[in-house]
Amino acid sequence: MSHTPHQLAADFPEYAEKIRDLRQSDAHFARLVDEYDAVNEVVHKAETDLEPMDDLALEAQRKERVRLKDEIFALLSR
Repeated sequence: MSHTPHQLAADFPEYAEKIRDLRQSDAHFARLVDEYDAVNEVVHKAETDLEPMDDLALEAQRKERVRLKDEIFALLSR
């Protein structure tokens, strides 16, 4: 398993400019990205043992990260 942080601009380089623009102009999108970043940080810290957590909690955080990423992608691709 990769312990690389899943930054949105790195995962969606073709949308980097759109991510930046929507964060400025769309409050809902900005909130989603902020939530994604917070969950992503929790997952990354757990995976790198900076702040370990049990497997069930980590799995729940990963699922939330995927849910948020899917919602963000849907907004980016419309």
